[in-house]
Amino acid sequence: MLAAQKLRELLARPEIIVIPGVYDCLSAKLVEKAGFDVAATSGFGIAASTLGLPDYGFLTATENFYSIGRIAKSINIPLIADCDTGYGNALNVMRTVKDAVHLGLAGIILEDQEWPKKCGHFAGKRVISMTEHAGKIRAAVEARGDSSLVIIARTDARGPLGLAEAIDRGQLYINAGADVLFVEAPQSVLELQTIAAAFPHVPLVANIVEGGKTPPISPQELQNLGFKIVFFPLTALLAVTEVMNVCFRHLKAQGNTDNLPGLMNFQDFQELMNVPEYLAIEQSYQP
Repeated sequence: MLAAQKLRELLARPEIIVIPGVYDCLSAKLVEKAGFDVAATSGFGIAASTLGLPDYGFLTATENFYSIGRIAKSINIPLIADCDTGYGNALNVMRTVKDAVHLGLAGIILEDQEWPKKCGHFAGKRVISMTEHAGKIRAAVEARGDSSLVIIARTDARGPLGLAEAIDRGQLYINAGADVLFVEAPQSVLELQTIAAAFPHVPLVANIVEGGKTPPISPQELQNLGFKIVFFPLTALLAVTEVMNVCFRHLKAQGNTDNLPGLMNFQDFQELMNVPEYLAIEQSYQP
């Protein structure tokens, strides 16, 4: 079954879908191994890990899709890709969607920020007109053809223009053909409730960034409110960054790894990377 069809089946189930953010093949493989049904790329994670830069529009479409394509090939679960603004106007969005379909992605997120965009939990965001983004959503729907690619429309209007504007935009984007609505960075449980009440029959996204603008509400509570997807886009990146920081400070201070906590067993790492399988294949071709 195609990844997009699998994602649509999950969206049809009553349970909320908890989706971790990934930024490379290793993090994606760990998500799959942990038993998650879906993974999603983190634009901030890819920018930080490949460029050493923040989510400030530095990542180009080519750079993003290079990472996304490798990630998609490394796992057997559906992958949703953060595709920023679609990298231009409706024509650029159509190319972005066709590239996503070619890579076998399950879904993509398209946001209504001006370019260069920023992380959804940063201050100073600016958005394009709602009619322009609705046109981009229509273009995305047309470009996907019969691929079943899930189009997730994201609005960042809550910050600069207020919640009422974000809800108005969301309605327009759903009317334009988006499958899922993502109102970024609501700032209270009441705002989450208001969004859910405004869209009782639309699959909704909540985005939980530790230390970000949205309160840390549990997936069960979000499901009770009416949300269908909850992203944890930076959790793994923040955790790994802290672990690496501790590791390198320990190594610098002591000159060795004695008593270093949190190291994965080397044999377990080989298993994760399918080393025994590749050794067997290699041996099958030896004389």
